[in-house]
Amino acid sequence: MAQVSLKNVSKIYSGNIEDVSNVSLGVENKEFVVFVGPSGCGKSTILRMIAGLEDITKGEIWISNKMVNDVPSKDRDIAMVFQNYALYPHMTVYENMSFALKLRKYPKSDIETRVKEAAEILGIDKLLNRRPKELSGGQRQRVAVGRAIVRKPMVFLFDEPLSNLDAKMRVQMRMELNKLHIRLQATMIYVTHDQTEAMTMGNRIVVMKDGIINQVADPITLYDKPVNKFVAGFMGSPPMNFVKGRIIKKDSKFFFTEGGFTLKILEDMYKKLASYEDKEIFFGIRPEDIYDKLFTSQASSENTVKAIVEIIEPMGAEAFLYITAGKSSLIARVGGHDRPEIHQDMDLVFDMSKAHFFNKDTEETII
Repeated sequence: MAQVSLKNVSKIYSGNIEDVSNVSLGVENKEFVVFVGPSGCGKSTILRMIAGLEDITKGEIWISNKMVNDVPSKDRDIAMVFQNYALYPHMTVYENMSFALKLRKYPKSDIETRVKEAAEILGIDKLLNRRPKELSGGQRQRVAVGRAIVRKPMVFLFDEPLSNLDAKMRVQMRMELNKLHIRLQATMIYVTHDQTEAMTMGNRIVVMKDGIINQVADPITLYDKPVNKFVAGFMGSPPMNFVKGRIIKKDSKFFFTEGGFTLKILEDMYKKLASYEDKEIFFGIRPEDIYDKLFTSQASSENTVKAIVEIIEPMGAEAFLYITAGKSSLIARVGGHDRPEIHQDMDLVFDMSKAHFFNKDTEETII
């Protein structure tokens, strides 16, 4: 069983700089867990502590029911794939992939079998005699992954392995790593700053900020039910729209107003928002939940807002509209052929069943 457990793990550098703060998490056997967050949030530090490349200041790390705080990296039965590939330039692909096995004095026949197996899985079996300088970035990354596979470790660790690839190759490699996880049925822990990678790859996603875990959940739960404003804004591209305004009550109905426009809140949300009457609050809505009135039958005056289109980004099948409504700047995601003209006035319909509300002071989710 290749379970990984972090118990109250912290990393504090000289000067009392806390990079990771009291992190506890369990990674199940065969699970694919992705750590995501902005640069400097501590996600790579956690990966390096699991790998044994960073000392732990406080807490415990367990791999397969064994505490490994003082176990050298080479004895933890993990394999790590780095952002910069870390291939030996003077060695062939075969030599790079087999190097760790040779150091461990594996039989030559066993090494050959493992390398060929891994090369076939990754589609690089015809590249075994080439050197790294003769490979593309995607091919080099496959070799780096293959070097990890041949060791058959209990846990695979990936530290932003796709960030040096172009956009098309990143999409392809995401798919390949997903297929690899299904085929190997291995425990994998992956670090990225790219929320698209996180959403498309992880069984569970760990969202971090300032060395602290903000939320751990499957991708859909994170997207639909973020626990705070940071998670709501970080997960999703384009990001969620946020508007600061007030909750007001009129004729037994609750409304959100930011001064320039007003939206009616659904009745099933009244109970949770009643204590915020006449108080400032953050309203959140995702770009895909804002529609052009011309293309929806769900419009009413209570969920429709006048807006001006400032910029249009055509994306092919869809378009991003950067708009001004009242005092607020928003982004709407519409069909690629539904877009209006720049500086055109338009009526926008807000799907209030998809609305999110956040406490202004704590930024925690209310709804």
